[in-house]
Amino acid sequence: MDLNLNEKVILVTGGAKGIGFGISRVLAAEGAFPVIIGRNEADNLAAVRAITSAGGKADFVTAELVEPEACQRAVKQVIARFDRIDGLVNNAGINDGVGLENGSYEAFMASLHKNLVHYYLVAHYALPELITSKGAIVNISSKTAETGQGNTSAYAAANGGRNALTREWAVELLKYGVRVNAVIVAESFTPLYESWIKTFENPEAKLREIEDKIPFEKRMTNPEEIANMVAFLLSDRSSHTTGQLIHVDGGYVHLDRALG
Repeated sequence: MDLNLNEKVILVTGGAKGIGFGISRVLAAEGAFPVIIGRNEADNLAAVRAITSAGGKADFVTAELVEPEACQRAVKQVIARFDRIDGLVNNAGINDGVGLENGSYEAFMASLHKNLVHYYLVAHYALPELITSKGAIVNISSKTAETGQGNTSAYAAANGGRNALTREWAVELLKYGVRVNAVIVAESFTPLYESWIKTFENPEAKLREIEDKIPFEKRMTNPEEIANMVAFLLSDRSSHTTGQLIHVDGGYVHLDRALG
């Protein structure tokens, strides 16, 4: 199916690694022009080189998105370079383990800036261009907002905020023809996930334990499977889909995990 994404300029925050890189790579394969926004210039450059070496197009802007001014500068740079924005994928963030017992006001607020506030800011600054192009927004979110996880209050709250903003923006932007959806991730084996697994005494056993709780095929969702849904939601093939929280998780959240 042709997703009609050819030459579309799409911002992907945190698009150089993990799920974000999977999204950038799939968008480029569909003929789009992903523009990665991330804090690490070397990672950004490596991602762009990997995409272009595979025959795609991509670019990047280096920005620390926890800084509000950096969000605005990054969007301005993209507009100056391309004179348009056709889509936005809010993806950057980290499950940083700021819990109720072990946290603090300062850590909680810092986590919200890492995981939620820039979702609003990048969308806010990109909005005039998205209105002009009748573009689309996809927010990447996490199961933690719905299932809880323990010892991650700030990240869970941020993802609850991402879900709420998805529905709120879908309502606010109806009049402009801008669609807004979210893709909810459960268990996906990214470099960050791998680092977390390695903190356990027996990483292989812990990984098997987690995979056994995923109803469909007893395996983790790979980043490309998430990216494929994101590309579809950005495309006009999903032209009447807005305000949806779509779980790409092998049934983890909504099927009975006792099946495992």
